[in-house]
Amino acid sequence: MPTLNKPRAAAAAALLLSIGAAQPAWAAARKHAPKKSVEILWRNPGNVSRRDLAYGPGGRAEAPRSPYHFEEEVLSGTNPKVKIKDRRGVTWEVKFGPEAYASAFSSHLVWACGYVVETEYFEPSGRISGVHDLKRAAGSIKPDGSFRDARFQLRAKHPKFLKDTNWAWTNNPFIGTPAFNGLRILMMLVSNWDAKDARDFAEDGAGHGRSDSNLAIFEEHGKPPRYLYFVSDWGATMGKWSPVSPARSKWDSKGYASQSQDFVKGVRNGEVQWGYSGTHGADISRGIRAGDVQWLMRYLGQITDAQLRAGLAASGATPEDVDIFARALRDRIQQLNKVARGG
Repeated sequence: MPTLNKPRAAAAAALLLSIGAAQPAWAAARKHAPKKSVEILWRNPGNVSRRDLAYGPGGRAEAPRSPYHFEEEVLSGTNPKVKIKDRRGVTWEVKFGPEAYASAFSSHLVWACGYVVETEYFEPSGRISGVHDLKRAAGSIKPDGSFRDARFQLRAKHPKFLKDTNWAWTNNPFIGTPAFNGLRILMMLVSNWDAKDARDFAEDGAGHGRSDSNLAIFEEHGKPPRYLYFVSDWGATMGKWSPVSPARSKWDSKGYASQSQDFVKGVRNGEVQWGYSGTHGADISRGIRAGDVQWLMRYLGQITDAQLRAGLAASGATPEDVDIFARALRDRIQQLNKVARGG
């Protein structure tokens, strides 16, 4: 039942028309999916205070195992990336740059609250054998294959990543639910300004339109099949929010902390007012009520300072950055708690 979004220029116009129509795009695509299926955005995480923000959904047991062997360079996106296999034959996409730190931490925080994320880890250093003919990644991997500060994101056959399928903040099966509004709050909590969705397209190297969405869907096989909706990119986080450069940043502890005072602006006619701005900023921030904050705080409110600090340190934060980020995160969570308590 997911939105079937073909990454072609012609499809872009059709998708935009479907978004503006009475029938949302994801509903129009139901004929492409089995009649009975389950659509999932969030699962009850249980005791959040026991979730491991350092290792995330894969835990320590599923972390990458060296030695690593080079498969190919990945030229999509804006950051240098390569695909490798580890000692167990598991495939990982390795990303370098400031997004490596931010993605690992933010995805683990969101997962701790019950949301679907991709399995990923931060690796402070390592070596990849067999590296050759690098282009963008040549500045991140030395001639001997050694690297520093990388995000390893799992590439597996199950659950199946639906490559040509995504969704939009304004068109999905979850609009109006506490879980959907909770996800939007978490987007703002970590200052994720790159909220592109099914409405966003970019040109590829051949001049063809391709989807530039940061929203995606996994398919879990079963009877009935399950479709897992998730945010696929948490790299543009933990810095300053803004819809344009150079005002925005990634993994910038002082910039992140400087905007915490504007995180929650107040409550007007029952709707929470936010300082956040970014891509599709109004679609992220509008229509969230105090009851939605109360719902999220059942889970987010369980997270301890020790968990935050462990997650930050495991994501490559320096001791100074751990202190700044942890204080700013706690400040923002306390602001949410005040709203939840009717303040």
